[in-house]
Amino acid sequence: MITRDEAFALLKQYNQDPFHIRHALTVEAVMKWYADELGFEEEAEYWGIVGLLHDIDFERYPEEHCLKAPELLKDGGVSEDIIHAVCSHGYGITVGNGVTIDVKPEREMEKVLFAADELTGLIWAAALMRPSRSTKDMELKSLKKKFKSKGFAAGCSREVIRRGADQLGWDLEKLLSMTLQAMASSEDAVHAEMEAEGLQD
Repeated sequence: MITRDEAFALLKQYNQDPFHIRHALTVEAVMKWYADELGFEEEAEYWGIVGLLHDIDFERYPEEHCLKAPELLKDGGVSEDIIHAVCSHGYGITVGNGVTIDVKPEREMEKVLFAADELTGLIWAAALMRPSRSTKDMELKSLKKKFKSKGFAAGCSREVIRRGADQLGWDLEKLLSMTLQAMASSEDAVHAEMEAEGLQD
């Protein structure tokens, strides 16, 4: 399997924007947290690598998101199971060139990625509105209020987040609560890695 260092180097080959690097690191951390929480501790590194690489093609090829990824990942020596997982987070979504992604999330890890990815963006947008600019002091009721506000972070699809919860067999509140907890617990580590990379966002 590709190592974490190799995966991060591959990500940075195609992504330089601090916003995208932070999102990748955040989703990596959230995926590792979920692996531990859901009884997949031995696979935590693997779940994290999938999270780290999930948007590898988005910065350079936004119109071909999840379509260009297999080529970039294969060139980087990434295995087919990780490629499937990365592409599955776009399931049912029509990208810029009019193609609808048909790679379905099958494993628990893929379902978690589908559910949590979009939600991390919404949670981080909500955090940046707070005086602390942090998830660590955010309460679930505050997040639920932002989720219900259609005008807030409109680019974060509530439909995708709801579909993600459904695929996991969870109610929405469980997904919101757990993902918020995951982000709060990993925020400092993500920030430290951004600083180590000389990146500010």
